[in-house]
Amino acid sequence: MRPIRRSSALRERAVSGTSEGPTPAADLIGPAVTDSSAQPPPGTGAPPYSSAFSAAPLAMAVVDREGLVAGANPTFADLLGTAPAELTGAVAADLVDLASDARAWHTYREVLRGRQAELRCTRRLKHPEGHSLWVQVTVAPLPGEASGGVLLSLSDISAHRELQDQLRHLRMHDPVTRLPNRTLFFEKLSAALEVESYDESGTTGRIGLCYLDLDGFKAINDTLGNRVGDKLLAAVAERLTHCAEQAGRTRSIPPLVARLGGDEFALLVEDSTGTEQLADLAESVLEALRAPFDLSGRRLSVSASIGVVERHAAGTTPTALMQAADTTLYWAKTDGKDRWTLFDPERNAHLITRQALAATLRPAIERGEFALEYQPLVGMEDGRLRGVEALVRWNHPQFGVLAPNRFIGLAEEDGSIVPLGRWILATACRQARAWQEAHPDEPPIFVSVNVAVRQVWDSDLVADVARILDETELAPHLLQLELTESAVMGSAGRPLQDLQALSDMGVRIAIDDFGTGYSNLAYLSRLPVSVLKLDGSFVRGFQYESDNNAAVPPNPADEVVVEAMIQLAHRLGLTVTAECVETLAQASRLRRIGCDTGQGWLYSRPVPPDRISELLGVRV
Repeated sequence: MRPIRRSSALRERAVSGTSEGPTPAADLIGPAVTDSSAQPPPGTGAPPYSSAFSAAPLAMAVVDREGLVAGANPTFADLLGTAPAELTGAVAADLVDLASDARAWHTYREVLRGRQAELRCTRRLKHPEGHSLWVQVTVAPLPGEASGGVLLSLSDISAHRELQDQLRHLRMHDPVTRLPNRTLFFEKLSAALEVESYDESGTTGRIGLCYLDLDGFKAINDTLGNRVGDKLLAAVAERLTHCAEQAGRTRSIPPLVARLGGDEFALLVEDSTGTEQLADLAESVLEALRAPFDLSGRRLSVSASIGVVERHAAGTTPTALMQAADTTLYWAKTDGKDRWTLFDPERNAHLITRQALAATLRPAIERGEFALEYQPLVGMEDGRLRGVEALVRWNHPQFGVLAPNRFIGLAEEDGSIVPLGRWILATACRQARAWQEAHPDEPPIFVSVNVAVRQVWDSDLVADVARILDETELAPHLLQLELTESAVMGSAGRPLQDLQALSDMGVRIAIDDFGTGYSNLAYLSRLPVSVLKLDGSFVRGFQYESDNNAAVPPNPADEVVVEAMIQLAHRLGLTVTAECVETLAQASRLRRIGCDTGQGWLYSRPVPPDRISELLGVRV
């Protein structure tokens, strides 16, 4: 509460900014009411309301047009901790601190001038005895008068305000850890991102966030119960708070620690100095949580994965910051847990692109955005074209031509590989038949099509193949289906039955990328497989490499391993195709050890169908 002031200068201040001059005291509404002891006795001309005014439990004061107190009742004086007589002539706005709020100050002056009917506001005042109190301030014209005076009344709402504060604290804090909860965290985050909070001299204008999730908490909570789980969360909160306090020793604003729900916590760093500060904080948190927790006679251990985001506050929204933090936390989890990961815009852009591709995969099939290219499979002995592998491309309207590695994994995840696989199979078989009809004098070439495991499980692959072969009139032995080694080896039940049915139909079954998975050659005798495609890593070991301009011979062990696989495959009645053949030296060595066909850039890159027509009947 400000000191009571009565000077003529304060009279001018009380009505500063008005177009009217000081109002004479004679214009005050009725006689001024001061100390009750100075009031005329009943029946001697006192206003009829003076006794009620003095005895009223509501704190009231009459204020003249100049903004000065003309009189106050004892309740008003008691509330402010002073005598009624000392209030006469005081600047009313100073008593209740109205000038500190521009909006309230403007409204107050309008009420004094008679241009506004009422002012209501809440103020926190300092009592002379040292404690604070909250009051509801009301300023309104005196009823039944026209001289311009107003009635200032105060209601003590301290108890109500304290109850509100207590309820807000309960609403804004987590009952288990006593930390700020998600609601308060986002309130603080929103305030930190407001322009006024960082657009000041002496601040960095940056903000940082460590968003963490406990590794292994769910197992502890599920096995030992919620009571132990809550104790563990409370203990974690204590360590996080300690880390924040340590980090805030050299800063005016320590990091805010909050529990966002479940086993998720956040540390918000306002006015951050850069990624190094956030990295140090994240590292200290990981170190603090690695130490075991002793709870109720149990020794428990957890770790944390932390997503770290640090950026300029300008242009950032709470939603964008949390999305980045959540994405980065996911990276930390997938990268191995018990670590922190810094937000990477390029990695995030790739993720967004991946999501965009996933969302448009199925419509793209219907719109006909996919096309096939074909890579020759060449006989090692004579260099003649034996077959082709069909490779799908996506002509994306936004991202251009996309190779299979950009979208096949997505198609397998969401199941769109089934309709896409049918389209590839039908298109490849139709093209193989077209080549055969266009070149009747040349031996027909087979077409090899990759098949995903999900196509076997989620569709009737046998029926699809039979229908497509019938529609295209392609002979079954001119179709080869490629499955990865991990998909074929160990197959049982329906997948094995389907492979056997396709083989019985006359379709060739090939194992792609052989040598990178189970490599169980003995198991091959029990599978309906006719072709092995050696993984390119074996073939690459055949070429000479340059080391300081000196020729480095290939590792003899590579040739021994490949030769052994080829010989065993032949003993089992299988043919062998080598992938990634890029040099004549590789082709010569593969031919010498008995490899049947080769595929790679030495012969041709994947090309459109018309280019394959040019290769028919010629030595590649």
